[in-house]
Order: sequence, then structure tokens, then C-alpha cells
Amino acid sequence: MQPDKLIDLSGLNCPLPILRAKKALAEMESGKVLEVIATDPGAPKDFEAFCRQTGNGLVESTVREDGKFRMVLKRK
Repeated sequence: MQPDKLIDLSGLNCPLPILRAKKALAEMESGKVLEVIATDPGAPKDFEAFCRQTGNGLVESTVREDGKFRMVLKRK
């Protein structure tokens, strides 16, 4: 799935990745896809909870070869 927007939040710790992603999603239309790159070890669980609470979709959550976390979110 090709993202409509990519944000690299490497080096930021909770809650900044969630806050930046929330801002990015707010600027996107419904159905658009946001790819987030993060290094915070808590990011996958944080984004899972964020999507559950906000109704946005967590399409994918993986660890890249470089050890960074990649989450793909779909705007509700």
C-alpha cells in the first residue's frame, strides 16, 4: 500500500510520535494513508492503542531491517 504521506519521527519519544501523527492525520482526508517511522520502543503498542481509541485504522505495524518501527495508518 502506497502511503499518501510519510513522517519520520526517529529519535522522538512518547508522546511526541503520537502527537505528530495525530496532527498529520488531522490534515488528511478520510481514507488517506499515513506511514510513520519511529524509533521509540513503545511506538507499536502506542499506535495500536491510538488507532483503537480514535477509530483510525492500523493497516500495518512492522520492524524494518534497520530496527526502526514502521506503522501504516488509514484515516477514518
